[in-house]
Amino acid sequence: MAKLTKITTQKKHKSRYNIFLDKGNGEEYGFSVDEEVLVKYRLQKNMELDEALINALIQTDTLHKSYTLAINYLSYRMRSEKEIRDYLKDKETDSEHIEEIISRLNKERLLNDQEFANSLVRTRIMTSSKGPLLLKKELLDKGVSAVKADEAITHYSFDKQFEKAMKFAEKKLRNDGRKSYRQQVQNVQQTLMQKGFQGDVIQEVIANLPEDEDEDAEWEAVVYQGEKLLRKFQSKVEGYELKQKVKSGLYRKGFTFDLIDRFIDENIKE
Repeated sequence: MAKLTKITTQKKHKSRYNIFLDKGNGEEYGFSVDEEVLVKYRLQKNMELDEALINALIQTDTLHKSYTLAINYLSYRMRSEKEIRDYLKDKETDSEHIEEIISRLNKERLLNDQEFANSLVRTRIMTSSKGPLLLKKELLDKGVSAVKADEAITHYSFDKQFEKAMKFAEKKLRNDGRKSYRQQVQNVQQTLMQKGFQGDVIQEVIANLPEDEDEDAEWEAVVYQGEKLLRKFQSKVEGYELKQKVKSGLYRKGFTFDLIDRFIDENIKE
């Protein structure tokens, strides 16, 4: 049995208190507790504490510190249950305490995977160029169930997807002006797939792109790409072989035979 001899406030943490005990050999530091634990157990000077109670106080305080860590982690943004679990594991929290903390956070409505998923999707719609398939993968990676992830993705309507994908496609076309129109469209389609947009949205975007390429822009592009190929090959081959290499290279880049033949006629002599 030990007698509680003194309670002092910690200098750096005003909500934490040092507990001093006398176990028969004079006063010595025993342990520290948070203010919430101090009040809960009504700790005061001259109180008698047995070993079981001391252990309970230490365990309760340890649990409270871990709970406070979780609350602080949640203060920056919403978190999934898996994120909280992983964070507490990294802080070496006991598994039993993790379960208690998760249960408490759920009861206090501070943890809700469906609300977390809905919020993440709404935020990503406003701040990123990701499509719904990438957003679903992100949710699954954060431990959200497939059912909840699918429910959250319903907030990403077809119209919102189309609007975002179309803006990206138009920007992509402007940036790829030195490529053939055919290759530009292929790049748009491939990139939208990589960004996680669904097939029906991509098809709608492609269908709404300009039907015909700008002839002047296409010619400028074939000249740009053709001159690059000439610089690459003309020091190695000439004549017919040079023509074939340039023609093959331009065809792979999506240019029409008419433009390719025109470029070769104007730039490669036998």
